[in-house]
Amino acid sequence: MTAARMTVLVVGATGSIGRLVVAEVIRQGHGVRALVRNAANQHRLPDAAQVVLGDLTRPETLATAVDGIDAAVFTHGSAGGGKAGSENVDYGGVRNVLAALGTRTVRIALMTPVGVTNRTGSHNRSTEAHDWKRRAERLVRTSGLQYTIVRPGWFDCNGPDEHRLVLLQGDTRQAGDPSDGVIARQQVAEVLVHSMTSKNALRKTFELSAISGPAQHDCDALFAPLVADPPGALDGVWDTDNQPLKEEPQRVRDDLHAIAVHHAS
Repeated sequence: MTAARMTVLVVGATGSIGRLVVAEVIRQGHGVRALVRNAANQHRLPDAAQVVLGDLTRPETLATAVDGIDAAVFTHGSAGGGKAGSENVDYGGVRNVLAALGTRTVRIALMTPVGVTNRTGSHNRSTEAHDWKRRAERLVRTSGLQYTIVRPGWFDCNGPDEHRLVLLQGDTRQAGDPSDGVIARQQVAEVLVHSMTSKNALRKTFELSAISGPAQHDCDALFAPLVADPPGALDGVWDTDNQPLKEEPQRVRDDLHAIAVHHAS
C-alpha cells in the first residue's frame, strides 16, 4: 500500500545527509520543504524542493518553514562550532522547531550519532556534542509527537559489499571509530524517510550500520523487532542511565517542561 503523500520539512537540507534526504523524499512521492539559512546554498537542491529561508538559532524565522507540514526530518549539525554550536544548533535547533510547531501534530525523524550516550570520550569532552544531541533526543521524546530516532555509524566508511543493514539498540558500541559501525550516507537517508510512514518505527530509537551483504528493501521488517522507548522515558530503550535529569542545567530542564506543557495543551 502506498503511503499518503506528505509535506516533509528537511532541517539541514544542504548538508551531506540532508541533500540525500531531500532527494529521497521526492523519490518516495512526497512534497519536500527544505530549510535553508543562506539563499546562496539553494542551488544544491533539486528544483522540486520548496526552499524556505530560516535560521535554527532564531525561532522567529521558523514559522513559514513549519506551516502546513506533516513531518520533519532533522539531519542538521553544528559543523565544528564547539560547545556553543552544539548547544545552539544541535540542541537549540530541535527545541526551536518543536516550539514553532505549537500544537501541530507531525511525524519526526531525528538523526543523532552512534555513541551519543558516551560522555567520557575525547570528542564529547571537547565539544559536548553528544550531551547536546542526547538532550535534543529527550526533547523529541518529551514532545509527545510520533517519532523515530536514528543513530547512524560512520558515514561512507563501508566497503563496496557492505550494505546489509543492522539495527541495534542500547548504544553499546562506543569505541569512537568505525568499529562502532559503518553506513552509506544514501542508506541513512533511505531509512530516515522510510521511518516516517512506518508504524513499526514509532517511538523507536536505534543505531544503524551495515555489514557484508546486499541491502534489504523492506524497512518495515527491519523496524518491527525493535523495542519501542517506554512511555514517558527521556532516553532510548536500554540506554545507559548516565545523564541524570537532576544534574542537567536548569535551562535544559525548563525547556523539557515547556515542550511537554506546550504539546499537551
